[in-house]
Amino acid sequence: MTSAREQGKRNFHVPLSPALYEDLRDEARRQNRPATGVVREAITVYLRQQAGDEKHRRISAYAARQAGSEADLDEALEGAAIEHLRNPDEAE
Repeated sequence: MTSAREQGKRNFHVPLSPALYEDLRDEARRQNRPATGVVREAITVYLRQQAGDEKHRRISAYAARQAGSEADLDEALEGAAIEHLRNPDEAE
């Protein structure tokens, strides 16, 4: 009988080179964890990083498209920010 935690999980077969396989096994032993846990964590970190990178690319593209338009930074706000950076001790 499978536990509630294991329900809905899917297996994914990934062939590894002998060197990569040994590196994975060594890391799992070093962490005193199952290799599957190390792989699961590595995949999670990688996918989160990719999602963050994609979000950054989209924001950068939007900013580039809006540069110089009415959606660009308000001139008065920009001036106030520059003044604050020049005189940080005068901040209220």
